[in-house]
Amino acid sequence: MRVLAARLDNDGDVLLTGPAVRALAAAATVDVLASPAGAGAARLLPGVADVLVFDPPWSGFSPAAVDPAAVQDLVARVRARGYDEAVLFTSFHQSPLPLALLLRLAGVARISATSEDYPGSLLDVRHRREGTERADVGEAVAALDLAAAAGFALPAGDDGRLRVLTTAAPPAGLPASYVVVHPGASVPARAPLPEQAAAIVEALVRAGRDVVVTGGPGERELTAAVAGRRGVDLGGRTDLPGLAAVLAAADAVVVGNTGPAHLAAAVGTPVVSLFAPVVPARRWGPHGVPHVLLGDQGAPCRGTRARECPVPGHPCLAGVGAREVVAAVEALAPTVPGTGVEEADRENAPAGRTS
Repeated sequence: MRVLAARLDNDGDVLLTGPAVRALAAAATVDVLASPAGAGAARLLPGVADVLVFDPPWSGFSPAAVDPAAVQDLVARVRARGYDEAVLFTSFHQSPLPLALLLRLAGVARISATSEDYPGSLLDVRHRREGTERADVGEAVAALDLAAAAGFALPAGDDGRLRVLTTAAPPAGLPASYVVVHPGASVPARAPLPEQAAAIVEALVRAGRDVVVTGGPGERELTAAVAGRRGVDLGGRTDLPGLAAVLAAADAVVVGNTGPAHLAAAVGTPVVSLFAPVVPARRWGPHGVPHVLLGDQGAPCRGTRARECPVPGHPCLAGVGAREVVAAVEALAPTVPGTGVEEADRENAPAGRTS
């Protein structure tokens, strides 16, 4: 049996779908349909035979224009592969129906998705989430719920955590022990202020930690400013497998609600999550790893799904002090006695939660 698993979002969203993809792969050959922003993560997921790429005009931070030729090409590619069925994974606020229509045109006989909208004949399995006791589970668990509704389950012994396959090595010359600070985010409202991230790096260094600052090719100016003279600047120097290797070797990762938070979880590294409540942390927080959640979850931006911060001063994250972050890192990855950690930087317990 051949199954198409679709997740047309960013890398972090695709990583959260990983356990559900493994459930499908336990009973079928699985290809993943991903957007250009998520294809890199899809290629790292265990159980994936191949990755198809399509830029959907109904999704993404800057959606593509409607391109009839691209749509027709997708329909032709899917039809040529002869999938027995498809499972369409979406966030709680997205509709799977545009893609379901295209897959029907491509001849896919059985399609499953979570949909609050009436699907007509587009879905064979219409899974419901909102208004049920499962409404507030994390996104990785919600994806597993959809897989189960479609008839797929994780194999025995699979704990349902995020995972990636990568053989990459981190760049040479990194410290033997370090904390990663990732200051950027694909959605600006979910990132700390640059000066706040720089203060966090400074506080971690003063507390005896070596710090590595990471970011994508378009974030080199940001990472250079945040790293300053105290941190190791890796901005633009790693691809996604390389970033996974850097995160895997870290003691902990300080990051907003963005893809590298989920990549850190996928390689088993504890996360200090600077979480802006524009989406609910109970759904989008780090999955399956020890973490501390920081940020005012009752801030006025709560639940807005805003991409640009709607409140002057970015108060949900700006109120998180550098010492609070140092304390959270220490709670997750205690330093070895005698390494020079300043007691003044550990005097406050972290004001988030650990798990």
